[in-house]
Amino acid sequence: MASSTSSEPTDELATAVGQYVLGEISLGKAAEAAGMSRWEFEEVLRDAGFEALYGPRTDDQLEAELDTAQDLGE
Repeated sequence: MASSTSSEPTDELATAVGQYVLGEISLGKAAEAAGMSRWEFEEVLRDAGFEALYGPRTDDQLEAELDTAQDLGE
């Protein structure tokens, strides 16, 4: 079992990065799954050559955010 101070990524971290990069889970959920803060997880992404993506990634996510924003404006 790898410790959190090990330079080797854990299975949980590798899975979280993969799911995040594929758009399956949010940044916050990925960080939580990896046992890290959002900022620590963003650093891991940068070190791996990925940029953190914010906002909706799919048309369905965009539509849901627009519906929420419209509901707030009423």
